[in-house]
Amino acid sequence: MTHKTTSQGDGTIVLTPNNEADQSATIVICHGLGDTAQGWEDVARNFASKLPYAKFILPTAPTRKITMNMGMSMPGWYDIVGLDKRSNENCPGIDESQTRILDILKSENDAGIHYNRMVLAGFSQGAALSLYTGMQLPAEAGPLAGIVAMSGYLPHASGFNITPGLESTPIFHAHGAVDPLVQITAAKDSQEMVKEKGATSYKLEIYEGLAHSANPKEIGDVMAFLEEVLPPKDDCKIKLKDPSEMSIKELKAAIQKAGLGRQALGLMEKSEFVDLVKNHRAGKL
Repeated sequence: MTHKTTSQGDGTIVLTPNNEADQSATIVICHGLGDTAQGWEDVARNFASKLPYAKFILPTAPTRKITMNMGMSMPGWYDIVGLDKRSNENCPGIDESQTRILDILKSENDAGIHYNRMVLAGFSQGAALSLYTGMQLPAEAGPLAGIVAMSGYLPHASGFNITPGLESTPIFHAHGAVDPLVQITAAKDSQEMVKEKGATSYKLEIYEGLAHSANPKEIGDVMAFLEEVLPPKDDCKIKLKDPSEMSIKELKAAIQKAGLGRQALGLMEKSEFVDLVKNHRAGKL
């Protein structure tokens, strides 16, 4: 196993390199409507086995009522009113979800991972959110290493504008030719609209016989894209503060973030907290 897995209270699943100091890239994967982070954990593990230096963050969308599904409550990044173009302009909740993803990316950047060492990926509604968010980062962030959109589309097109400087962000859009939910015409329209807005590197790969799903060929192509845009790069490794130089507050925050609450039970001395964090980073737990 190249990574250790932790789960957070909001449903987020994180796969971190066994030795945290080896991290030099971050990949965020957003699930589709009605799903959770668990639905893509196995795929993330597959990617992680070939990208031992990448950290994977799989957030879970909040539960909300979905108009298109007769008002049923389910995990969703925003409400979906309908599948036609006009309905696609009405996406209540997308701004909040965009902010949440931006906060995840900023947190990784604050920890020492540059935006150009991050990929934003997703499936269906999660792909739509990734495309919408990834091409509209703050100008000071610069472009991501890439964006992966599986069975996705561009939401709220009238409110979408590419941030100057992000036009060259590599986009890999994988889509089933017989998708009955997000039809192939929506994928082609999305590519056309994003390119009209200035995108210069938008590849749409169509998979014959594939419906609203992912198959091994598509996952393999996504893996190849990730390896291309996020090659090993030791000089981009995360810079971690030495646990022995941390305050008790910082140590407890690091322990909570790493999901080590149980291991920390009964610890009293600062040296014990320091050893716990060190052992975690070294992959000894």
